[in-house]
Amino acid sequence: MHEVQAPHPLAGPRPWIFLAGSIDNGAAEPWQQAFVARMRAFSGTLLNPRRADWDASWKQSIEDLRFREQVEWELAALETCDLIVMYFAPASKAPITLLELGLFAPHHTHRRGGSLVVACPEGYWRRGNVEVVCNRYEIPLVDSFEALVLEAERHVSG
Repeated sequence: MHEVQAPHPLAGPRPWIFLAGSIDNGAAEPWQQAFVARMRAFSGTLLNPRRADWDASWKQSIEDLRFREQVEWELAALETCDLIVMYFAPASKAPITLLELGLFAPHHTHRRGGSLVVACPEGYWRRGNVEVVCNRYEIPLVDSFEALVLEAERHVSG
């Protein structure tokens, strides 16, 4: 599977899988690396918002063009991907991932062929909220990173 990291152009073979989930300004576990490694044997493109040149000193403002570019890249990727895999790491807060769940949960079955699968292990501080949202919008919810990888594999295998 091909990997595209922000802010590189969104391109590559389909399906496109967006890696939504805990980053916490670089403090969260690098689960995206493990996910990419596990998916290497499959066809498609992984859209990874975690980037090697991220600078936590960038101002969280629309006025900071580097920050704005990152957020706009993520939104474009989320809007055009075929599958969103979302991972809430237990030791993280993941406020942006909660925002993304709120943005895309109500529309996941109406997206252009796209869908959403969420992993929220025990220990995540807002697990109850995630459970209720996934239940309400009939979003597959799994309890582990391993189960998330298996769901993605199932999706790309047909």
